[in-house]
Amino acid sequence: MCIVTPEQMRILEEKSEELGVSKKELMKNAGLKLAEVIRRYCGKDKKKKIVFLIGTGNNGGDCYVTAGILANMGYKNISTVLVCGMPKTELSQEMYGRISERININEDYQAYISEADVLVDGVFGTGFHGELSKKVAHIFSINENAYKIAVDVPSGADSGTGKVSDGTFKADETVTFGCIKTGMTQYPLKDYCGKVTVADIGIPKEAFDFLDGQRRYTVTDIAQFSGFPPVRRSDSHKGTFGKVLVIAGSSSMRGAAFFSVMGALRSGAGLVSLATTLRCINTVSVLAPESTFIEMTTDKNGFMCFDEEKITSALERADAVVIGCGMGVTPETTELTKFVVQNSEVPVIIDADGINCISSDIDILLKKKTDIILTPHVAEIARIWSCGIEDISENRFECAEKLAEAYDVTVVLKGAGTVIADKERTSVNPTGNPGMSTGGSGDILAGIIGTVAAQGYSAFESACTGVYIHGLAGDITAEKLGQEAMLPRDILGCLSDSFGIIKGKNKK
Repeated sequence: MCIVTPEQMRILEEKSEELGVSKKELMKNAGLKLAEVIRRYCGKDKKKKIVFLIGTGNNGGDCYVTAGILANMGYKNISTVLVCGMPKTELSQEMYGRISERININEDYQAYISEADVLVDGVFGTGFHGELSKKVAHIFSINENAYKIAVDVPSGADSGTGKVSDGTFKADETVTFGCIKTGMTQYPLKDYCGKVTVADIGIPKEAFDFLDGQRRYTVTDIAQFSGFPPVRRSDSHKGTFGKVLVIAGSSSMRGAAFFSVMGALRSGAGLVSLATTLRCINTVSVLAPESTFIEMTTDKNGFMCFDEEKITSALERADAVVIGCGMGVTPETTELTKFVVQNSEVPVIIDADGINCISSDIDILLKKKTDIILTPHVAEIARIWSCGIEDISENRFECAEKLAEAYDVTVVLKGAGTVIADKERTSVNPTGNPGMSTGGSGDILAGIIGTVAAQGYSAFESACTGVYIHGLAGDITAEKLGQEAMLPRDILGCLSDSFGIIKGKNKK
């Protein structure tokens, strides 16, 4: 599914006009679609009280069109509240003039809003930034019981980043025009949108050609996986489906190594080899005897020491490398990570402590020989940029894309609405749930991505596929066990269900 930034949406509207579809026509189409949604909610009851909260821009124009359509359809109780004064754009002024004699334009708004059955927010559009005024925030808080519909995006939200100001309109449903806006895929804004209805308002397909050369945005979709998982021919063998080298774990973090190894095995790797400490091997070999092991020497604190000969030999046998899960951050593991970055000729997935090992010397990525996928959570990417976690949380797209472009890597910025970016494309993952917020879940993800990469898919494809499958398994787990009780080991058990859905054998 295509999504766009607010600026890209403005370009599409401008180019639509050049292609023969005027902004006025787009507005009329938007009004029709909004009217359909309101009519669907109201059903046959044309006496429901419908109140439009209207701003001064073209969002207000959409509302005036809708109000006129509903009046012509016989709805009796329609009111329009001019929240910020008279319309200011040429189109909104024209649409206001068409309905002002038939619809109650009301300044004494308190009673009207409090009695509304349907409250429609057309105050601010996709260009809003900053904070709502106290007056507007108060207006939005008057009626908690009405069915609330936002026009294009809830007012008070930044439709590019997903940031919301205090008092943002909290919709039961958002009718967004043309395409979903990037910020609507991110929290907290996603929580304010409610059900999202994407309305086709007649933007010509050719208009999207004018976005060529710009970053393209999508929501990862199951339809993208037509070539995954690869077909298992009758003459397949263990080398056919990729050899994954996992460099992970320490004496005190053996579970991380186990989960990354099992993530790779359960997602179809032919061979998985774990380079780690002896104590870690003793644990993982019991829980995952299907893997093989490379014993690394250990320092006095139970962390791996760097052995160039062993790692070089292991890299030569691998089709993809996963490094960092539970590895710890020491001078030895830092040297180990940097060596892998500079010498691996197969894709490298760097997770957790692997990221922390290079965060203070991130330019090491410029010395890579191969594709690299970084899988940071918010705190880890904040260390890279030497900024606060809040700065990352409020600018997830920008932070992931900036890193991807600067170092020509693929970035998986984990969290609700995981953002996957390379230097040209960004995808947002729709699967997953809060029950996955448990130590070990990210290690499984790293292993899954490692398997997909080892099977020959591009770095961006591997990241998108791995994140989707991981989240899908998490959703299946939550359905079976509930979010509170589920554990990462349960996600591993549901990976087979994820593959069944992707292959079309099961229905979600």
